[in-house]
Amino acid sequence: MTHRATLGAGTLVAACVAVCVAEVTIALPTVLNGLFQEDFGATGSQVAWITDAALLPVTVLALTFGAVGDLFGRRRLLVGGALLLVVGHVITASSGNIGLLWTGRAVAGIGAAALFPTSLAMIANGTHTGRDRARGITVWAASLAAGAALAPVIAGISAAGGSWRWAVVVVAILSAVSAVVSRVWAGDSRAPEGRSLDWAGQVTVAVGLFALLYAVIQGPTDGWGSTGVVVAFVVAVVFLGLFVRAELRTATPLLRLELFTNRAFTVSAFATVVGMFSFVATAYSTSIRLGPVLHSSPLVTALAFVLLNGIVLVVAPVTSRVVERANPRWVLGAGLFLTGVGDLWASTVSIDATSLGTVAGPLLLVGIGFGLTVTSISAVAVNTVPVGLAGMASGATSMVRDFGFTLGPAVIG
Repeated sequence: MTHRATLGAGTLVAACVAVCVAEVTIALPTVLNGLFQEDFGATGSQVAWITDAALLPVTVLALTFGAVGDLFGRRRLLVGGALLLVVGHVITASSGNIGLLWTGRAVAGIGAAALFPTSLAMIANGTHTGRDRARGITVWAASLAAGAALAPVIAGISAAGGSWRWAVVVVAILSAVSAVVSRVWAGDSRAPEGRSLDWAGQVTVAVGLFALLYAVIQGPTDGWGSTGVVVAFVVAVVFLGLFVRAELRTATPLLRLELFTNRAFTVSAFATVVGMFSFVATAYSTSIRLGPVLHSSPLVTALAFVLLNGIVLVVAPVTSRVVERANPRWVLGAGLFLTGVGDLWASTVSIDATSLGTVAGPLLLVGIGFGLTVTSISAVAVNTVPVGLAGMASGATSMVRDFGFTLGPAVIG
């Protein structure tokens, strides 16, 4: 039986803290890429893998954790995900080589994979009107943006002291706090009807997505015609095809493919990939521009990301009203349009321009566009499906969102 309850303040706080810490984890390398290159002698593709080592499990496991939360309860998933973040950050902070650094990031990524869809599903489950859901999702999206803004501040202060490791330790502490908050304050919810672990679906989608992302990440380095990249693309096509077949044949699929017969849901999914790729590509290219290219101080780089993500928090009250009252397609279109204008503006700025002011305008536009985009797509994804499928819709939204996130550093790197 689906367990629905009114969204309590404690549950909202726990969900928002969880998504904030998860996003801090993903965004942490933005200011530290230059230091990673210096400490480990990393190449461009190796630096990209520092970010993508965390993003890959987030993308691959989003659907799985959506099902696990529905079946076994979302509160324990919030707690478990936060504890995995702690373990991953401890490994990362103690790493002495690039391989161990990737390992720590991957473990943390598994924890983040549990937190993103679970936190959104808890808000969707606890809100019963369009108005309340719009407000809840706006707060959730603002918390995600807060994490993206907080990460470079933590990293910048740490890096200014000459060590990136203390930044990771701080995030490990925040992750532990998130686990405690979720355990003490969060209410529980689940929706087990029609849900199962669907092992065939989990294995095929995980292998397919991993192979696809590996090919995209390694293609520029190894060559698009290289054996490894071609084989990865073939494996991706085969296993994603097997995933579709498995979902059509089971009575309790990991992802109900009929969700994509809903035009709003399908358009939202496509726009999510495009919008998130654009945003993270902007962030990653800004990181490379200010760090390895211009050798700006970590604090200057951090300030750039405060502008990019902090503006989302500033306009959050307006975003909530707009999403509540306007047609979501217009909100989504406006968000993507502002992102495009900001990126085109940034492309005209000379690489020799060292002043932060030269990129402040473009970053603010992209940040406002991101706020409108992520709020509207999340609202569409959970508002257009039955409440019993909120976990599945949240998992699918997290999967396509993080697929777009993963493509950013992969392609730009």
